[in-house]
Amino acid sequence: MRLRAIKVVAGLGAALATSPVWADSSPFVGRWHWNPAQSTMPPGEPAPDDLMTEFSRADKSHLTWSVTLVTPQGRGVDTFDVPPDGKFYPISSDTTAAFRLTGDALQATFKGPTGQSDTITCTLSTDQKAMTCRGVLNEGNGRTASYVDVYDRI
Repeated sequence: MRLRAIKVVAGLGAALATSPVWADSSPFVGRWHWNPAQSTMPPGEPAPDDLMTEFSRADKSHLTWSVTLVTPQGRGVDTFDVPPDGKFYPISSDTTAAFRLTGDALQATFKGPTGQSDTITCTLSTDQKAMTCRGVLNEGNGRTASYVDVYDRI
């Protein structure tokens, strides 16, 4: 779950780059809370107890955010800072990610250590109070699973 949570939040952070203004004044900068009622987990994957993220920077040079993840095993906080240039960068000790803009959405692609991958496309609601990230996990053996993560601005 921790790896997927990192990927989900990285995708959400990358979606900040879809703003028409590449600046810290982006409407995406702020705090977001995962909405479990509107989200759909991949089959067999447990939902976190809570997931919050806070974006402090969203510009053409960097996407900077922190993630607070609560699971039955405890609470963890991670911080990320990556360029949104389409190149793969490490986001953890065993995961790389690349972000690419496609019109008014963003695709984020993640690669894990054993051939698994995750592709996420994030978009904002028209009122900019919700973000929807649709993803497809590939386990590296041809098996795939789809999911949807919805975040509310807080």
